[in-house]
Amino acid sequence: MDKLAQNVVEECMARLPEWSLSGDSIQRTFTFDDFNAAIGFVNSLAEMAESMNHHPDILIRWNKVTLTLSTHDAGGLTSRDFDLAGRIDESTAG
Repeated sequence: MDKLAQNVVEECMARLPEWSLSGDSIQRTFTFDDFNAAIGFVNSLAEMAESMNHHPDILIRWNKVTLTLSTHDAGGLTSRDFDLAGRIDESTAG
């Protein structure tokens, strides 16, 4: 999988307003009512990531979960990162 050109990254970012660009990664922090809810989210995310064979970096701080996506073997962002971010957004919508 090839690293995306900057103009493509910008187009993809426009479709994911809750995510921010951080170097060669995208990042989003989710806030939950408590630790158990945060862990429940991480567990559901684990199944999704495993099914896509694409795994985010996950930082858990009590009721906050920060996800960082990048395709390490491509040296930056690929369509896989934006596909996973979109699926995560869909799963948390509502």
